[in-house]
Amino acid sequence: MNYRLDIQYDGSRYGGWQRQKDTDNTIQGKIEDVLTKMLGTEVQIQGAGRTDAGVHAKGQVANFHADCEKSCEEICQYLNEYLPEDIEISKVSEAEERFHSRLNAKEKVYQYRIVSGIHKNVFERKYQCPLHEVLDVNAMKEAAKYLEGTHDFKSFCSNKKMKKSSVRTIYSIEIADLEQEIVITYTGNGFLYNMVRILTGTLIEVGRGRRKPEEMKAILESCDRKEAGFTAPARGLTLLEVRY
Repeated sequence: MNYRLDIQYDGSRYGGWQRQKDTDNTIQGKIEDVLTKMLGTEVQIQGAGRTDAGVHAKGQVANFHADCEKSCEEICQYLNEYLPEDIEISKVSEAEERFHSRLNAKEKVYQYRIVSGIHKNVFERKYQCPLHEVLDVNAMKEAAKYLEGTHDFKSFCSNKKMKKSSVRTIYSIEIADLEQEIVITYTGNGFLYNMVRILTGTLIEVGRGRRKPEEMKAILESCDRKEAGFTAPARGLTLLEVRY
């Protein structure tokens, strides 16, 4: 049977989604360990998005294959009983046998939150970038238009050894100027390593007046990471949704 997991997590204290050789402190590792304990055999799950260390998720999706006598509700209950409090399985469901959470994903939605006001919200501080600056949001919106569409986003990727295609499509970048906060929502068919955080850092530099919106075109064409802006802190980023 192929099972789909819908997952939420606070990534603050984890080394990212993907299981690593030198640490078991990852989201994937924690979930796999509990599933292995439940089933009595080693289980490997496939995640839709490999979120970085410190990045959060409200709508991560994963899947795994297993022979299990428990119902989906019982699997969900077992996982949430033994997982840490900052990881929650919101739903377990049966999926088609060929369903793959990453390969079948059509769109991913990420959101980045920036504190623009003087004061921080102590209850939201782990999920926002504490910039405390007034940014030119209109200039940021203008710059974002250059980044929408299908481009080679190599300039916005931290993986220098990447051999696969760095062409991706961003369907929309929405920037909302709220009270004390700026929220940037990215919807695309996929994102490269650190891509959303580098895009955000570059848009922040536009908002600060250090770059002009029209420079985005030259940055894309350069395919050079050095030409783009800084990598925004992980804490402000959340994977909102994976669409199929």
